[in-house]
Amino acid sequence: MAASGVAVIAAVVAVSASAAVSASAAISTSAAVSASAAATAGKNVSSRRVVAAPLLQVNGIFPHLAAVADTQGNDNGVRSESGIGALMPWADKLYMVSYISELGLGLGTGFYVMDEHLSITKLHTHNSCYANRMIHSWSNSIIIGPYVVDAKGNWNIFELLLKDRLGATAEHLIDPQHKVYMLSMDGPLYEANVFTLEVTKISNLTKELHIPFGEQPHFKALHSSNGELYAASNTFTEKDFKNSAMQGRFYNGGGRLGSWDGKNTSSWQILERTAFVEITGRKNFGNVTFAVGWDMSSAILRVKLQDLGYWQTFRLPQGSHNMDHYWQTEWNRIREVETERYLMDAHGLFYELSPVGWYGALWGVKPISQHLRVVPDFCSYRGMLVLGGNQVTPVVDVNLVTGQAQSGLWFGKTDDLWNFGKPQGWGGPWRHDIVVENEPSDPFLMTGFDKKSSPFTSS
Repeated sequence: MAASGVAVIAAVVAVSASAAVSASAAISTSAAVSASAAATAGKNVSSRRVVAAPLLQVNGIFPHLAAVADTQGNDNGVRSESGIGALMPWADKLYMVSYISELGLGLGTGFYVMDEHLSITKLHTHNSCYANRMIHSWSNSIIIGPYVVDAKGNWNIFELLLKDRLGATAEHLIDPQHKVYMLSMDGPLYEANVFTLEVTKISNLTKELHIPFGEQPHFKALHSSNGELYAASNTFTEKDFKNSAMQGRFYNGGGRLGSWDGKNTSSWQILERTAFVEITGRKNFGNVTFAVGWDMSSAILRVKLQDLGYWQTFRLPQGSHNMDHYWQTEWNRIREVETERYLMDAHGLFYELSPVGWYGALWGVKPISQHLRVVPDFCSYRGMLVLGGNQVTPVVDVNLVTGQAQSGLWFGKTDDLWNFGKPQGWGGPWRHDIVVENEPSDPFLMTGFDKKSSPFTSS
């Protein structure tokens, strides 16, 4: 141990059948077998693993796994960012895509794969923005960014989508055996054939969901469930904050939660006119669909239980005002990191969330911890919880002290999250709104927060 929280991996690690390897040692022995070990093949060396080179890890972070953009930026010297948009365990490895903010702003992002020793390879340089990932069961493959990876690790590209900022992928409503939906952050919705790699644009959700002129669409999520396709845009700016404070529930902002039956593209329905950033759900446990968003009052968790057939709204504290602008939230996710148990990241707070919905009730929403980290995606890999990041972002040098765009991964275990910041937050169901007689508020979560207050102002 070099220093508190800092570990340098030893050059040779003995692993024998008669000795168990601790979890910390298992993380620490992440390196490929060296050429000298390979040269001894056939000899009695099965009880030893030779590590190729020392690796450094600091509190679960391995610097060699960082996604780093080019310092020089593009041909005009424009630097952007290098966030980690999607993580997916597949074919015995962990796949990852990094992203810049917009096409033409920066260079060096790519498509990566790492093995069980945490050796990382950059498979492709794309210089775009991708944050989508999904299993396509019928082709036995995953889709991550514009890439399709089969069960043997062979991969192909949806070439026509390389220049789109891909925010989400979802199962096709009509032909799920062959096609998926791909949603651009800027509004175009495509259907893509996973086998032929053909791509067809079918609509633009900026138009279909009537996003007002002057509002930048920022689509982040797409999900198919029970014959409906749901889409979310998390647009929320100072204009939305100011106008929603003045107009309350009647404000028509740039954010959206919408639904579609897969038929006529003009049949899209607007469910919410404020920022939403995540939509997901399982195909069992009641077929519950979850959507995460916010307005100027609080964070929002909308839930549709199949046995009810309609959406319910629950409100959550905002754990940080560093998530209020739509660029700041990036992608808040709901992911299954322990079997049949959800972990939800919503507005600066991690929550326990049960996927089960029975008899019109939602169970088990409880805060775990507060955090400042930008976590565009997270997953489980080889028994570890892996958090993506977006740490250093100059974005055309509007911040002159950030330096080279880069982001790292954090490796730990799920229960480590309870050692993050103490759960705390702000918000309420009626902030900057009028209390109407005999009209109850949306339920607001206070469970798990040890100090609670509810101020009211009359005028």
